[in-house]
Amino acid sequence: MTPAPRTAYATAEAMATAASRLLGLLDDGQRQQAVSGFPDEPERSRWFYTPTDHGGLTLTDCTASQRQAALRLLATGLSPAGYHQAAAIMGHELILEALEGWLVFPGWGRARDPLRYAVTIFGDPGTGEWGWRFAGHHLSLHYTITGGQLASPTPSFFGADPAEAPLPGGALLRPCAALEDLGRDLVRSLDEDQLAAALLAPQAPPDIVTGNRPILTGRLWVTRPGERFRDPAMLPRPMLDGMQARLADYEHALGPATIGALSWSAAPAGVGWPQLRPSQREILTALLGAYLGRLPDAAAAAEQAKITGAAAEQLCFAWAGSTEPHRPHYYRIQGPRLLAEYDNTERDANHIHTVWRDPAGDFGHDILGDHYATSHR
Repeated sequence: MTPAPRTAYATAEAMATAASRLLGLLDDGQRQQAVSGFPDEPERSRWFYTPTDHGGLTLTDCTASQRQAALRLLATGLSPAGYHQAAAIMGHELILEALEGWLVFPGWGRARDPLRYAVTIFGDPGTGEWGWRFAGHHLSLHYTITGGQLASPTPSFFGADPAEAPLPGGALLRPCAALEDLGRDLVRSLDEDQLAAALLAPQAPPDIVTGNRPILTGRLWVTRPGERFRDPAMLPRPMLDGMQARLADYEHALGPATIGALSWSAAPAGVGWPQLRPSQREILTALLGAYLGRLPDAAAAAEQAKITGAAAEQLCFAWAGSTEPHRPHYYRIQGPRLLAEYDNTERDANHIHTVWRDPAGDFGHDILGDHYATSHR
Protein backbone atom coordinates (compact mmCIF):
# COMPACT_ATOMS: atom_id res chain seq x y z
CA MET A 1 0.00 0.00 0.00
CA THR A 2 1.32 3.46 -0.89
CA PRO A 3 2.20 5.43 2.26
CA ALA A 4 -0.37 8.11 3.02
CA PRO A 5 0.62 11.77 3.21
CA ARG A 6 1.30 12.98 6.72
CA THR A 7 -1.80 15.17 6.46
CA ALA A 8 -3.96 12.02 6.11
CA TYR A 9 -2.64 10.83 9.48
CA ALA A 10 -3.22 14.30 10.91
CA THR A 11 -6.87 14.17 9.78
CA ALA A 12 -7.34 10.79 11.48
CA GLU A 13 -5.60 12.07 14.61
CA ALA A 14 -7.90 15.10 14.76
CA MET A 15 -10.90 12.79 14.44
CA ALA A 16 -9.63 10.50 17.19
CA THR A 17 -9.00 13.44 19.52
CA ALA A 18 -12.49 14.87 18.91
CA ALA A 19 -14.18 11.47 19.29
CA SER A 20 -12.32 10.76 22.55
CA ARG A 21 -13.27 14.20 23.87
CA LEU A 22 -16.93 13.49 23.13
CA LEU A 23 -16.83 10.05 24.74
CA GLY A 24 -15.22 11.51 27.84
CA LEU A 25 -18.23 13.80 28.32
CA LEU A 26 -20.86 11.05 28.11
CA ASP A 27 -22.39 9.11 30.98
CA ASP A 28 -22.67 5.33 30.84
CA GLY A 29 -26.15 5.32 29.30
CA GLN A 30 -25.19 7.81 26.60
CA ARG A 31 -22.00 5.90 25.86
CA GLN A 32 -24.04 2.75 25.35
CA GLN A 33 -26.09 4.58 22.72
CA ALA A 34 -23.11 6.21 21.03
CA VAL A 35 -20.62 3.32 20.81
CA SER A 36 -20.75 0.22 18.65
CA GLY A 37 -18.14 -2.38 17.74
CA PHE A 38 -15.69 -2.21 14.87
CA PRO A 39 -16.05 -3.15 12.12
CA ASP A 40 -19.55 -4.24 13.31
CA GLU A 41 -21.19 -5.23 10.05
CA PRO A 42 -23.95 -4.82 9.06
CA GLU A 43 -24.64 -1.92 11.45
CA ARG A 44 -21.69 0.16 10.27
CA SER A 45 -22.83 -0.01 6.66
CA ARG A 46 -26.54 0.53 7.41
CA TRP A 47 -27.36 4.11 6.52
CA PHE A 48 -30.28 6.44 5.82
CA TYR A 49 -30.97 10.01 4.77
CA THR A 50 -34.72 10.09 5.44
CA PRO A 51 -36.36 11.16 8.73
CA THR A 52 -35.89 7.94 10.69
CA ASP A 53 -33.96 6.39 13.56
CA HIS A 54 -30.34 6.69 12.42
CA GLY A 55 -28.94 4.82 15.41
CA GLY A 56 -26.40 6.30 17.82
CA LEU A 57 -26.73 9.20 20.23
CA THR A 58 -28.80 12.15 18.99
CA LEU A 59 -27.97 15.76 19.71
CA THR A 60 -31.41 16.04 21.33
CA ASP A 61 -30.17 13.66 24.05
CA CYS A 62 -26.99 15.65 24.72
CA THR A 63 -26.13 18.54 26.99
CA ALA A 64 -24.88 21.78 25.43
CA SER A 65 -21.22 20.84 25.96
CA GLN A 66 -21.78 17.35 24.59
CA ARG A 67 -23.52 18.79 21.50
CA GLN A 68 -20.59 21.08 20.88
CA ALA A 69 -18.18 18.15 21.19
CA ALA A 70 -20.25 16.19 18.65
CA LEU A 71 -20.18 19.12 16.25
CA ARG A 72 -16.42 19.46 16.72
CA LEU A 73 -16.13 15.82 15.66
CA LEU A 74 -18.32 16.57 12.63
CA ALA A 75 -16.04 19.45 11.70
CA THR A 76 -12.98 17.17 11.60
CA GLY A 77 -14.61 15.20 8.78
CA LEU A 78 -15.32 18.23 6.63
CA SER A 79 -13.56 21.20 5.08
CA PRO A 80 -14.62 24.59 6.47
CA ALA A 81 -16.87 25.03 3.41
CA GLY A 82 -18.23 21.50 3.90
CA TYR A 83 -19.03 22.26 7.53
CA HIS A 84 -20.88 25.41 6.46
CA GLN A 85 -22.89 23.32 4.00
CA ALA A 86 -23.70 20.72 6.67
CA ALA A 87 -24.72 23.40 9.17
CA ALA A 88 -27.02 25.00 6.57
CA ILE A 89 -28.62 21.63 5.86
CA MET A 90 -29.26 20.99 9.55
CA GLY A 91 -30.69 24.50 9.91
CA HIS A 92 -32.94 23.85 6.92
CA GLU A 93 -35.04 21.65 9.18
CA LEU A 94 -36.40 24.87 10.71
CA ILE A 95 -37.42 26.14 7.26
CA LEU A 96 -39.00 22.81 6.37
CA GLU A 97 -40.85 22.77 9.70
CA ALA A 98 -42.52 26.07 8.83
CA LEU A 99 -43.29 24.99 5.24
CA GLU A 100 -45.01 21.85 6.52
CA GLY A 101 -47.09 23.66 9.13
CA TRP A 102 -45.13 22.96 12.32
CA LEU A 103 -46.08 19.27 12.44
CA VAL A 104 -45.68 17.26 15.65
CA PHE A 105 -46.27 13.48 15.74
CA PRO A 106 -47.13 11.51 18.89
CA GLY A 107 -44.22 9.34 20.00
CA TRP A 108 -41.85 11.16 17.64
CA GLY A 109 -42.12 14.87 18.49
CA ARG A 110 -41.35 17.59 16.00
CA ALA A 111 -41.53 16.28 12.45
CA ARG A 112 -38.46 18.37 11.63
CA ASP A 113 -35.86 19.05 14.30
CA PRO A 114 -32.37 20.54 13.71
CA LEU A 115 -31.07 18.51 16.67
CA ARG A 116 -32.28 15.12 15.44
CA TYR A 117 -28.81 14.17 14.18
CA ALA A 118 -26.96 11.23 15.68
CA VAL A 119 -23.33 10.27 16.29
CA THR A 120 -22.11 6.68 16.35
CA ILE A 121 -18.51 5.74 17.11
CA PHE A 122 -17.44 2.28 15.99
CA GLY A 123 -14.62 0.83 18.06
CA ASP A 124 -12.02 2.66 20.13
CA PRO A 125 -10.61 5.90 18.64
CA GLY A 126 -7.37 5.26 20.50
CA THR A 127 -6.55 2.08 18.57
CA GLY A 128 -6.15 3.44 15.03
CA GLU A 129 -8.78 0.93 13.83
CA TRP A 130 -12.21 2.49 14.18
CA GLY A 131 -14.91 4.49 12.44
CA TRP A 132 -17.67 6.98 13.01
CA ARG A 133 -20.96 8.19 11.55
CA PHE A 134 -22.88 11.46 11.74
CA ALA A 135 -26.39 11.10 10.35
CA GLY A 136 -29.86 12.59 10.19
CA HIS A 137 -32.28 13.99 7.65
CA HIS A 138 -30.36 14.94 4.49
CA LEU A 139 -26.96 14.38 6.07
CA SER A 140 -25.27 10.98 6.31
CA LEU A 141 -21.49 10.92 6.68
CA HIS A 142 -19.29 7.86 7.22
CA TYR A 143 -15.59 7.61 8.04
CA THR A 144 -13.34 4.58 8.41
CA ILE A 145 -9.87 4.81 10.00
CA THR A 146 -7.34 1.99 9.63
CA GLY A 147 -3.65 2.00 10.43
CA GLY A 148 -4.08 5.39 12.05
CA GLN A 149 -5.13 7.06 8.78
CA LEU A 150 -8.44 7.98 7.19
CA ALA A 151 -9.12 5.05 4.87
CA SER A 152 -12.57 6.05 3.60
CA PRO A 153 -14.86 9.13 3.81
CA THR A 154 -17.75 7.51 1.92
CA PRO A 155 -20.69 7.26 1.54
CA SER A 156 -21.09 11.03 1.85
CA PHE A 157 -24.68 12.25 1.49
CA PHE A 158 -25.87 15.87 1.50
CA GLY A 159 -29.38 17.04 0.65
CA ALA A 160 -31.52 20.15 0.95
CA ASP A 161 -35.27 20.70 1.23
CA PRO A 162 -36.08 23.29 0.11
CA ALA A 163 -33.20 23.44 -2.37
CA GLU A 164 -33.64 27.19 -2.45
CA ALA A 165 -35.37 29.49 0.01
CA PRO A 166 -35.82 33.26 -0.47
CA LEU A 167 -33.98 35.76 1.71
CA PRO A 168 -34.71 39.48 2.10
CA GLY A 169 -33.54 41.61 -0.79
CA GLY A 170 -34.06 38.91 -3.41
CA ALA A 171 -31.19 36.62 -2.37
CA LEU A 172 -31.62 32.84 -2.16
CA LEU A 173 -30.40 30.35 0.43
CA ARG A 174 -29.10 27.40 -1.64
CA PRO A 175 -26.87 24.91 0.23
CA CYS A 176 -26.33 22.72 -2.86
CA ALA A 177 -26.32 25.46 -5.50
CA ALA A 178 -23.03 24.55 -7.22
CA LEU A 179 -24.06 20.91 -7.56
CA GLU A 180 -27.22 21.94 -9.39
CA ASP A 181 -25.89 24.81 -11.48
CA LEU A 182 -22.71 23.13 -12.73
CA GLY A 183 -24.60 19.97 -13.62
CA ARG A 184 -27.09 21.98 -15.67
CA ASP A 185 -24.30 24.00 -17.27
CA LEU A 186 -22.66 20.77 -18.40
CA VAL A 187 -25.77 19.13 -19.86
CA ARG A 188 -26.72 22.34 -21.67
CA SER A 189 -23.26 22.53 -23.21
CA LEU A 190 -23.63 19.12 -24.88
CA ASP A 191 -24.17 18.93 -28.62
CA GLU A 192 -26.81 16.67 -30.15
CA ASP A 193 -24.65 13.55 -30.30
CA GLN A 194 -23.24 14.08 -26.79
CA LEU A 195 -26.72 14.62 -25.37
CA ALA A 196 -28.01 11.46 -27.06
CA ALA A 197 -25.25 9.52 -25.28
CA ALA A 198 -25.80 11.27 -21.94
CA LEU A 199 -29.59 11.08 -21.72
CA LEU A 200 -30.75 8.04 -19.78
CA ALA A 201 -34.47 8.84 -19.96
CA PRO A 202 -36.75 11.84 -20.46
CA GLN A 203 -38.12 11.30 -16.94
CA ALA A 204 -36.06 11.72 -13.79
CA PRO A 205 -36.12 8.98 -11.13
CA PRO A 206 -37.85 9.78 -7.83
CA ASP A 207 -34.60 9.65 -5.87
CA ILE A 208 -30.91 8.90 -6.26
CA VAL A 209 -30.94 5.60 -8.12
CA THR A 210 -28.77 3.61 -5.72
CA GLY A 211 -30.67 4.78 -2.65
CA ASN A 212 -29.10 3.74 0.64
CA ARG A 213 -27.73 0.38 -0.47
CA PRO A 214 -24.75 -0.69 1.64
CA ILE A 215 -23.11 -2.10 -1.52
CA LEU A 216 -23.88 -0.87 -5.03
CA THR A 217 -25.80 -3.42 -7.03
CA GLY A 218 -28.58 -3.71 -9.56
CA ARG A 219 -31.69 -1.82 -10.47
CA LEU A 220 -33.24 1.46 -9.42
CA TRP A 221 -33.68 1.48 -5.66
CA VAL A 222 -35.86 3.78 -3.60
CA THR A 223 -35.17 4.18 0.12
CA ARG A 224 -38.12 3.07 2.20
CA PRO A 225 -38.70 5.63 4.96
CA GLY A 226 -39.65 3.14 7.68
CA GLU A 227 -36.85 0.64 7.21
CA ARG A 228 -34.88 1.63 10.25
CA PHE A 229 -37.21 2.22 13.15
CA ARG A 230 -36.37 0.06 16.15
CA ASP A 231 -39.73 0.95 17.73
CA PRO A 232 -42.67 0.92 15.27
CA ALA A 233 -44.56 3.24 17.60
CA MET A 234 -42.05 5.94 16.66
CA LEU A 235 -43.15 5.96 13.01
CA PRO A 236 -44.59 9.36 12.00
CA ARG A 237 -47.39 7.67 10.03
CA PRO A 238 -48.68 10.66 8.01
CA MET A 239 -45.16 11.44 6.81
CA LEU A 240 -44.35 7.80 6.09
CA ASP A 241 -47.62 7.06 4.28
CA GLY A 242 -47.26 10.14 2.09
CA MET A 243 -43.69 9.27 1.10
CA GLN A 244 -44.52 5.65 0.29
CA ALA A 245 -47.54 6.64 -1.79
CA ARG A 246 -45.43 9.09 -3.79
CA LEU A 247 -42.76 6.46 -4.43
CA ALA A 248 -45.33 3.90 -5.55
CA ASP A 249 -46.85 6.43 -7.97
CA TYR A 250 -43.42 7.17 -9.41
CA GLU A 251 -42.56 3.53 -9.93
CA HIS A 252 -45.89 2.89 -11.67
CA ALA A 253 -45.53 5.96 -13.90
CA LEU A 254 -41.96 5.20 -14.96
CA GLY A 255 -42.61 1.67 -16.14
CA PRO A 256 -40.14 -1.23 -16.50
CA ALA A 257 -38.27 0.10 -19.57
CA THR A 258 -37.52 3.49 -18.00
CA ILE A 259 -36.61 1.93 -14.67
CA GLY A 260 -34.17 -0.31 -16.52
CA ALA A 261 -32.65 2.67 -18.37
CA LEU A 262 -32.20 4.61 -15.13
CA SER A 263 -30.77 1.73 -13.11
CA TRP A 264 -27.15 1.64 -12.00
CA SER A 265 -24.70 -0.87 -13.40
CA ALA A 266 -20.96 -1.33 -12.96
CA ALA A 267 -20.52 -0.35 -16.63
CA PRO A 268 -21.04 3.44 -16.67
CA ALA A 269 -23.75 4.94 -18.86
CA GLY A 270 -23.61 8.39 -20.41
CA VAL A 271 -21.19 10.53 -22.36
CA GLY A 272 -17.55 9.73 -21.62
CA TRP A 273 -14.69 12.05 -20.71
CA PRO A 274 -12.91 11.43 -24.05
CA GLN A 275 -16.01 12.69 -25.91
CA LEU A 276 -16.11 15.98 -24.00
CA ARG A 277 -14.57 19.18 -25.35
CA PRO A 278 -11.95 20.95 -23.19
CA SER A 279 -14.47 23.55 -22.00
CA GLN A 280 -16.88 20.78 -20.99
CA ARG A 281 -14.14 18.94 -19.13
CA GLU A 282 -13.53 22.14 -17.18
CA ILE A 283 -17.18 22.20 -16.12
CA LEU A 284 -17.10 18.54 -15.12
CA THR A 285 -13.88 19.10 -13.18
CA ALA A 286 -15.49 22.02 -11.35
CA LEU A 287 -18.55 19.90 -10.59
CA LEU A 288 -16.43 17.09 -9.15
CA GLY A 289 -14.57 19.73 -7.15
CA ALA A 290 -17.85 20.92 -5.64
CA TYR A 291 -18.40 17.41 -4.27
CA LEU A 292 -14.81 16.93 -3.13
CA GLY A 293 -14.77 20.38 -1.57
CA ARG A 294 -16.89 18.98 1.25
CA LEU A 295 -13.92 16.98 2.55
CA PRO A 296 -10.75 17.91 4.44
CA ASP A 297 -7.84 18.55 2.06
CA ALA A 298 -6.11 15.18 2.58
CA ALA A 299 -9.31 13.21 2.10
CA ALA A 300 -10.24 15.25 -0.97
CA ALA A 301 -6.79 14.62 -2.45
CA ALA A 302 -7.11 10.87 -1.88
CA GLU A 303 -10.51 10.78 -3.58
CA GLN A 304 -9.22 12.99 -6.40
CA ALA A 305 -6.37 10.55 -7.02
CA LYS A 306 -8.95 7.84 -7.79
CA ILE A 307 -10.36 9.84 -10.72
CA THR A 308 -7.28 11.41 -12.32
CA GLY A 309 -4.93 10.21 -15.04
CA ALA A 310 -6.10 7.04 -16.77
CA ALA A 311 -9.11 6.83 -14.41
CA ALA A 312 -10.44 10.15 -15.75
CA GLU A 313 -10.71 8.58 -19.22
CA GLN A 314 -13.33 6.20 -17.81
CA LEU A 315 -15.57 8.86 -16.28
CA CYS A 316 -19.09 9.17 -17.70
CA PHE A 317 -21.75 11.84 -17.19
CA ALA A 318 -25.42 10.87 -17.51
CA TRP A 319 -28.62 12.91 -17.26
CA ALA A 320 -32.36 12.26 -16.94
CA GLY A 321 -35.34 14.61 -16.97
CA SER A 322 -35.59 18.27 -17.89
CA THR A 323 -32.69 20.69 -18.38
CA GLU A 324 -34.87 23.60 -17.21
CA PRO A 325 -34.71 24.98 -13.65
CA HIS A 326 -37.54 23.93 -11.34
CA ARG A 327 -38.33 20.89 -13.46
CA PRO A 328 -37.51 17.35 -12.22
CA HIS A 329 -33.99 16.31 -13.18
CA TYR A 330 -31.21 13.90 -12.25
CA TYR A 331 -27.57 13.22 -13.12
CA ARG A 332 -24.76 10.90 -12.17
CA ILE A 333 -21.02 10.83 -12.71
CA GLN A 334 -19.48 7.39 -12.69
CA GLY A 335 -16.08 5.77 -12.91
CA PRO A 336 -14.45 2.63 -11.48
CA ARG A 337 -13.88 4.30 -8.08
CA LEU A 338 -16.56 6.99 -8.24
CA LEU A 339 -20.30 7.35 -8.16
CA ALA A 340 -21.70 10.85 -7.69
CA GLU A 341 -25.49 11.06 -7.86
CA TYR A 342 -27.81 14.06 -7.76
CA ASP A 343 -31.58 14.29 -8.00
CA ASN A 344 -34.05 17.13 -7.70
CA THR A 345 -37.63 16.01 -8.25
CA GLU A 346 -39.82 16.71 -5.21
CA ARG A 347 -41.55 19.94 -4.18
CA ASP A 348 -41.64 21.19 -7.80
CA ALA A 349 -37.97 20.31 -8.18
CA ASN A 350 -36.95 22.19 -5.07
CA HIS A 351 -35.60 19.25 -3.03
CA ILE A 352 -32.07 17.99 -3.69
CA HIS A 353 -30.32 14.72 -2.82
CA THR A 354 -26.62 14.22 -3.54
CA VAL A 355 -24.17 11.46 -2.72
CA TRP A 356 -20.48 10.67 -3.33
CA ARG A 357 -19.55 6.99 -3.19
CA ASP A 358 -16.67 4.69 -4.01
CA PRO A 359 -18.11 1.50 -5.58
CA ALA A 360 -15.09 -0.53 -4.43
CA GLY A 361 -14.21 1.24 -1.18
CA ASP A 362 -17.27 2.55 0.68
CA PHE A 363 -16.89 2.05 4.44
CA GLY A 364 -13.24 1.14 3.76
CA HIS A 365 -14.31 -2.33 2.66
CA ASP A 366 -11.45 -2.65 0.17
CA ILE A 367 -8.76 -1.68 2.69
CA LEU A 368 -10.33 -3.65 5.56
CA GLY A 369 -10.52 -6.72 3.34
CA ASP A 370 -6.81 -6.46 2.54
CA HIS A 371 -5.98 -5.76 6.19
CA TYR A 372 -7.82 -8.78 7.59
CA ALA A 373 -6.57 -11.03 4.80
CA THR A 374 -2.92 -10.25 5.62
CA SER A 375 -3.05 -9.83 9.41
CA HIS A 376 -5.38 -12.70 10.35
CA ARG A 377 -3.87 -15.64 8.47
